[in-house]
Amino acid sequence: MTQPKSDPRVLRTRRLIMDSFIELSAKKEFKDITVKDITTEAMINRATFYYHFEDIYDLLEKALSEVLLVNLNGDFYKNDKLDEEAFVSIFLAVTNFQKSLSNRCHRGYEDTIARIIREQLEIIFYKMLVKQNAGEEDEALKLNAVILSWGIYGASVEWKRKGIDVQPEEFIKPALPYLLSGIEYV
Repeated sequence: MTQPKSDPRVLRTRRLIMDSFIELSAKKEFKDITVKDITTEAMINRATFYYHFEDIYDLLEKALSEVLLVNLNGDFYKNDKLDEEAFVSIFLAVTNFQKSLSNRCHRGYEDTIARIIREQLEIIFYKMLVKQNAGEEDEALKLNAVILSWGIYGASVEWKRKGIDVQPEEFIKPALPYLLSGIEYV
């Protein structure tokens, strides 16, 4: 009988696989990491790996999403509204995430990383916008969440491209009045 994926033992094994993958990615390029490397590092068998993940790309996506959510401090948006402090916190989380990835040399997976960042930001922005607009869910709020996610991601790429001479908080500050005035009209 298979155990539900919410079983603590299953969650521990999943965490072990992700930690092993992250450990390996600090030593090797992603393209050079095999399922065998991960199973050896985690001391599990292939069937266990495939119980948790479809393949190594599924593992990459889920591990990156989880690391980003930890950086974004997934709970902060539940109580906050979309204000200057929230934008700065989100921008800091994204830039910190990108810095940590560049240290792991995930070259060639920029599109996957970009998509993960934008999808997570879109979810967070949408939840914050719904909360800020009295629980009203509509297409305009979804579109605004998409625009904000692409904008913040794009700003983080621009910050990184410019050589990271300016602190992220200072880099994003000039844009905040424009972002906030746009949010008021939603």
